Amino acid sequence: MKIALTIASVLLIIMGAIWALQGLSIIGGSFMVGQTRWLYIGLLTMVIGAGLLFVARRR
Repeated sequence: MKIALTIASVLLIIMGAIWALQGLSIIGGSFMVGQTRWLYIGLLTMVIGAGLLFVARRR
């Protein structure tokens, strides 16, 4: 369970970082480029992933 939660949280952090970078127009090639909504969604996803990682490491 701990390994699965750690993997899921790392994937959330990576996915959130990609969304945030697309929202900032740093990474291109998607409909999300240049839309600040995806910056905020990506940052929120990264925070949730970091919280899950913290919980997984405490167990």
